[in-house]
Amino acid sequence: MREAGAEFAATRSLYGAGHRAWGCFTCQQAAENALKAVCEHLRMPQVRPDLNLLVEAVAAQVAVPDPVGSACRRLNRLYVPARYPNAFDQGVPAEQFSEEDAQLAVGDVEEVLRVARETLGSA
Repeated sequence: MREAGAEFAATRSLYGAGHRAWGCFTCQQAAENALKAVCEHLRMPQVRPDLNLLVEAVAAQVAVPDPVGSACRRLNRLYVPARYPNAFDQGVPAEQFSEEDAQLAVGDVEEVLRVARETLGSA
């Protein structure tokens, strides 16, 4: 969870400097590491970066609120296009992500982090 927290702190710095695409990617990374921390705690380590699979693995052991699944589906879509310059036919990731995208990603990762912390605190 410390790594997830560090990545989320980096996200805020990136957004503050106008780097929305990279900030969106770090939101996905923070959520991924938070869910992997929960999986480790539940003694079911995971290696894949797919948030949908990670939240499914967690949900097999503990209740996961519906908004977390929705947040993970949105964040999961940021993994490739926010990182790779050839993800779009024209333009680069830095030109593709809006302030609204960034705000949604931040809200989504905050929800994932909150539930992960609650799960780790209660398990």
